[in-house]
Amino acid sequence: MQVGIFSIGDVTTDPTTGRTPTEHERIKATVEIAKKAEDIGLDVFATGEHHNPPFIAPANPTVLLAHLAAQTERLMLSTATTLITTNDPVRLAEDYAYLQHLADGRIDLVMGRGNTGPVYPWFGRDIRDGIELAVENYALLHRLWREANVDAEGKHRTPLHGFTATPRPLDDVPPFVWHGSIRSPEIAEQAAYYGDGFFANHIFWPAYHFQRLIALYRKRYEHYGHGRAEHAYVGLGGQFFMRKNSQDAVREFRPYFDNAPVYGHGPSLEEFTAQTPLTVGSPDEFVDRTLGFTETFGPYHRQLFLIDHAGLPLQTVLEQLDLLGEVLPQLRHEWELRTPADFPAPPTHAGRLAAQLAQPPAEPADELDAVTEGIDDPLEAAKALLRAKEGN
Repeated sequence: MQVGIFSIGDVTTDPTTGRTPTEHERIKATVEIAKKAEDIGLDVFATGEHHNPPFIAPANPTVLLAHLAAQTERLMLSTATTLITTNDPVRLAEDYAYLQHLADGRIDLVMGRGNTGPVYPWFGRDIRDGIELAVENYALLHRLWREANVDAEGKHRTPLHGFTATPRPLDDVPPFVWHGSIRSPEIAEQAAYYGDGFFANHIFWPAYHFQRLIALYRKRYEHYGHGRAEHAYVGLGGQFFMRKNSQDAVREFRPYFDNAPVYGHGPSLEEFTAQTPLTVGSPDEFVDRTLGFTETFGPYHRQLFLIDHAGLPLQTVLEQLDLLGEVLPQLRHEWELRTPADFPAPPTHAGRLAAQLAQPPAEPADELDAVTEGIDDPLEAAKALLRAKEGN
């Protein structure tokens, strides 16, 4: 299990002090939070992509992630999400391959359509084409990382003729991709088709909604021949606020929850925690609730938490990370006990490179055709191929 945190980079007024951090302070705080994540033993730090206030999540996440790659040693760096709908696939292919080299493979991406409708016209797109753009753009990005000379035509961009994206992916292993969705079965289908991961950021809606999306993804992953359904790559979101006792956690977090830009002034804190994975309480309550995700969704590969939001000051976020670090060994141990022995490891560059090297090289089709030309009998054709291999 990979465990980490993600940031959406909101610049929100602290309701207990009335102070709003500057954009500069918030950007610098993001770097400190990511470094703290590595210090306490987390596996992943992910950043969102936003193009509008009140967010400072980078419009181009590679800038922040490259900076973090230079200041960390083992932390996996990811996006949460990369907008596959409004970004040019050619630019994504080249930027993230370059970042992959800088980070020595410690990067992957979560592809998504975003949660801000106006972003589409800002980049000359139509929100009504959202699913179509996600499918077409990712199909091209997938090819650009795997083919040296790409000819491609589509509805939403100019054609490519013999185009080669540079640099090529590190070790010829493209960055691993998760497809993030909170509502669209088409995205679950897309993730399954390519054998990619599916990230269900179930921080706002009840679990049963995401159970259906994940079940669809798993079933279709197996249908497309990528492996057993229960082994498909699933990631989950989550939120928490901890103190040593639950009463203090609820008392301290309530004003932040009540005034949060996203879910404030809606359901009560108690209603929201009952219906979503938000956990506000003691470390023991947090551990029990988080471990329950495996009962709801089955074993999965990645767990990311949102903790630097709603106006929480940096010092409080760092304290939350310290508390997470204290319970992390227990979480890892309990997850291991709940995970089948044959469950595949989470995707990493090293693991995917090893798997690629273990595959036998494919015979060039033209050479095979030359060896078997004029032989109609399958058995004789097989013998000819064996003789050719022995001759080599």
